[in-house]
Amino acid sequence: MERKANYSVPTLLLEIAAILLGLIFLSPFYFVLSNSVKTLGEILLNAAKWPSTYHWDNYKKVWEQLDFPHVFMNSLLITAFSVAGIVFISSMMAYRLVRRPTVFNKILFTALVASMIIPFQSVMLQLVRITSLLELRGHMYGIIVCYFGFGLALSMFLFHGFIKSVPLEVEEAAVVDGCTPYGVYFKIVFPLLTPIMVTVIILNTLWIWNDYLLPVLVIGGNKDLTTIPLGITKFFGAYTKKWDLALPGLAIGIAPIIVFFLFLQKYIVEGITAGSVKG
Repeated sequence: MERKANYSVPTLLLEIAAILLGLIFLSPFYFVLSNSVKTLGEILLNAAKWPSTYHWDNYKKVWEQLDFPHVFMNSLLITAFSVAGIVFISSMMAYRLVRRPTVFNKILFTALVASMIIPFQSVMLQLVRITSLLELRGHMYGIIVCYFGFGLALSMFLFHGFIKSVPLEVEEAAVVDGCTPYGVYFKIVFPLLTPIMVTVIILNTLWIWNDYLLPVLVIGGNKDLTTIPLGITKFFGAYTKKWDLALPGLAIGIAPIIVFFLFLQKYIVEGITAGSVKG
């Protein structure tokens, strides 16, 4: 009864507004899915209309023209190795910066946090020159190394906030028991980072899987390393835009990452909230 008494008209209006806002954000999915089974003529005639007939062969054509298993595996390998490296490097760096607050480490932390405000477009030309000089362009390891660099700052920042909440007494007890510094980190600290680690994995996976600009600069014209976003661009030319093929390609491209996100989304808020607590 008390719950009903607290339910007021403003609360109802707020819920209706939230539902409408949610529908607005979900509307792109409607356009992608509904238009992915239309002919090009139907799409150009009325993109908002539900399809009169379902052309499921659009998906078959895209699967074959994209060589989807190949581009999917490229995206999967690049994303998996990049995210694993970002998690490993940024977590160790954050642990060192928190537990050794020297002047140099404080300056390094400030510089890394400040680097997050630099627009990617402002370093594109320099990135192309450096990757060419170091012979990173056109190689899978090249794009992975670049993702290490661009994903390190934010991930380190998230780990840094979370590690502050890890009790120092736990590490001191492990040292007394004869644990080495690396043993303390990998056996004690690293398992405690699971909530924020999942958050870092989700955020970086969503970014790397859907990224287009960095792969097009580093991978270039190497067709053997084409990712899903790069593959979909083949349906857009100077004079033609094959929406009837691009939209099915987009649908099957985002499906794995949507499933991944829905499976792990509960950890995002949990990890960021835990990371905001200072010890």
